[in-house]
Amino acid sequence: MIDIADAIKSLKPNTTWSLDGESYSGLDWKDSSTKPTEAEVEAEVTRLQTEYDNKKYQRDRAAEYPSVVDQLDLIYHSGIDAWKAKIKETKDKYPKP
Repeated sequence: MIDIADAIKSLKPNTTWSLDGESYSGLDWKDSSTKPTEAEVEAEVTRLQTEYDNKKYQRDRAAEYPSVVDQLDLIYHSGIDAWKAKIKETKDKYPKP
């Protein structure tokens, strides 16, 4: 879950601030740069959450692929075509949106 701290880090990297709680009202801006508005922070939360949600298939694939050691073992014992078939199973199970 993306929160406002993630959004602020994305909007204003390398700035100094603190957050008391989980809402914009708890944002204490300690930097000389311009503080992002609440609307900017909310829009960035939405953008980051959408980006995260759209990459779910990547996280699902990564969790299900065999380890590199097992993949190399499969190639050694069964050949590239067997490896391609095994990888394709995961890609088909979690297609790109």
